[in-house]
Amino acid sequence: MTQATTEPLVMHLLELRRRLLRVVVVLVVLAGALLGFANDIYHWFAAPLLQVLPEGSQMIATEVASPFLTPFKLTVVCAFFIAIPYVLMEVWGFLAPALYRHEKRWILPLFFSSLILFYAGIAFAYFVVFPVIFAFFSLQSPEGVAYTPDINQFFNTVMKLFFAFGFAFQVPVLTLVLTLTGAMDIQQISKKRPYVIVGCFIVGMLLTPPDPISQAMMAVPMWLLFEIGVLVSRLALSFKPSDAKA
Repeated sequence: MTQATTEPLVMHLLELRRRLLRVVVVLVVLAGALLGFANDIYHWFAAPLLQVLPEGSQMIATEVASPFLTPFKLTVVCAFFIAIPYVLMEVWGFLAPALYRHEKRWILPLFFSSLILFYAGIAFAYFVVFPVIFAFFSLQSPEGVAYTPDINQFFNTVMKLFFAFGFAFQVPVLTLVLTLTGAMDIQQISKKRPYVIVGCFIVGMLLTPPDPISQAMMAVPMWLLFEIGVLVSRLALSFKPSDAKA
């Protein structure tokens, strides 16, 4: 590798490091600002479970440090959720100079669409899925068994579902990217609809708790979002411009 090719690579790496450092600083500042509200944040996230616990029941901590670490971890994750728009802005700032004009035209809307869908997936999980599955689990306790969830296991389940639904809601963006890049044409994608539906239920089975309700509540929206992605892709292809360098 010659010096002429090494220097641009070093510059790109330095630029990437600067942007990563800024992201880390923003995350640290947000997490620090939210730490004072860690318990409030935890109670807000736990509300869907606390509301359906049997009368006289409560959550427990089976590890010594769980009462401190679990709200702390949840606060850090909350800071990350809040910082996602800034993270995407830094990603866009790093990638934009290397993109073609038509790529810039589509990627920025894709970034915003992906962000909105990620938040929509989290909101769907919190407001729709959590009340249903937590109520289901609370009613399934055998006689003589007290339903007292551990706060650390609750955190793990909630985070798994948040990210699972957040990424599952990216299906329209993925469909649009496949068609705009030419990786697959819209006819090929449409013909794979039966496989997509089966795949949605497999993903729901793998990423959600082992009950049919939560699996269906992930699989059905994924399928509907796939159909939306196909529709949007058809519209986008009709407006796709010819390649031109920015």
